[in-house]
Order: sequence, then C-alpha cells, then structure tokens
Amino acid sequence: MAQAASVKVAGAAAERGGRTRTAGVYEELRRDIVRSLWKPGVRLRFEELKAHYDVGLSPLREALMKLASDGLVELEEHKGFRVAPVSRAGLLDITNMRKELESMAIRLSIAHGDDHWEAGIVAALHELAKRSKLGPDGLVDDEWETRHRAFHNALTAASGSEWLQRFRSQLYDQADRYRRVAVHYMHAPRDDLAEHREIADAVLARDTEAAVFLSRRHLDRTCQILLSSPSHIFGD
Repeated sequence: MAQAASVKVAGAAAERGGRTRTAGVYEELRRDIVRSLWKPGVRLRFEELKAHYDVGLSPLREALMKLASDGLVELEEHKGFRVAPVSRAGLLDITNMRKELESMAIRLSIAHGDDHWEAGIVAALHELAKRSKLGPDGLVDDEWETRHRAFHNALTAASGSEWLQRFRSQLYDQADRYRRVAVHYMHAPRDDLAEHREIADAVLARDTEAAVFLSRRHLDRTCQILLSSPSHIFGD
C-alpha cells in the first residue's frame, strides 16, 4: 500500500508539474506573440519552439491550442499553427469592440466604484507618468506597457463583471500586438499622458458621459495612427 501511495503521489506531482509547464510556456508564447517576436502570419514549427522554450511537445501543443482560443494563433488543417495575421479590417473590428466594452466597464465602475477604486486610478496614473513610452531601441517599453495596461484596468476595476474583464483583456492583447507591429511607423505627434489624464479626471469626477467620450476618442486616435502605417504592415 505504501508503494501504491508513493506512486499516486508521484503521479499527482507530475500532473501538477505538467500543468505548471503548460501555463508557463503559454504565458511566454503569449508575451512573445504580443511583443511581435513571432511576427503575424509566421509559421510556428514545433521543433523550433521546443528548442526556443525548452519544453516538451505535450505542454507546447496545449499552450498553442489555448492561444488559438485567444485568437493569437491559428490552426490550419494539414499545415499546423501560425501566428494570427493582422489586417486593417481586424484592427477596426478590435477597436470598435474595445470602445463598446470599455464604455460599458467605465459606466459600471463609475456607478459602483468606491474610494479605494478612485485611489487605484490615481496611483496607476502616477506610475504611468513616471515611464517613457518608447525605450532606447525605439520600441514600446515593456514596463510602460505594463503600467499602461494597469491604468486602463484601474479605470474599470469596479465594473463587477469577471467576464467583461476577460473579454477586455483578450482585446487588449490584440490591440497591443497591432501597436507593436506598427510602432516604427507611428510618427504622428501625440500626448498620450494628457489623454490619460483627461480620462482619469472625468472618471474621478463621476462624469460618465465625458469619461466614455474621452475613452472612445482615445481608442479611435490610436486606431487612426495605426491605419496610417504602410499597407504591407497589415498584409492586405
């Protein structure tokens, strides 16, 4: 019985380890796709990915299937996996859906948010203001992007809807990928911080209509800047 129990424990530990590794490679792959390390449309070959992430076939396949459900990866019959392509139509679709979900989340948060929620917005804006958007290499700074995401999450943190936050997160990943793909061509002058301050001020003032308007305008501006990128960026 002791031996059977030992085998059972070992099996459970191995299963937990497998789940942990799948989650780990999923997060690494998701991050690298969003950062455009793996370019839109590129074929994701198992042998290359196994070597790059030092992972076995099973957790890698599970991670890719999860990324496919997120819309970051596509599975083509008889061809395998590839990074989801980007397109102008896709960008417009993502932007329109983000505007609707952000508006809903802001309305709910203003209606239900408390002092703790307000303090979270102030803190997130302060941290965002302390970091430059672009790094020395001219690319979007990873820490800025982390703080940027945290700020937008703080604005909507009191929505009370777990599913709304999940969908927001998926769309944010998609939008982030478009920003990083086109960053070299984003030359239009823009005061991102001023836009963020305007949105935060309206939310904290509980001016729902102004906050929704400013949020939607903010997303529209990003979309228009990206749409001005060369056509070959979008593959259409």
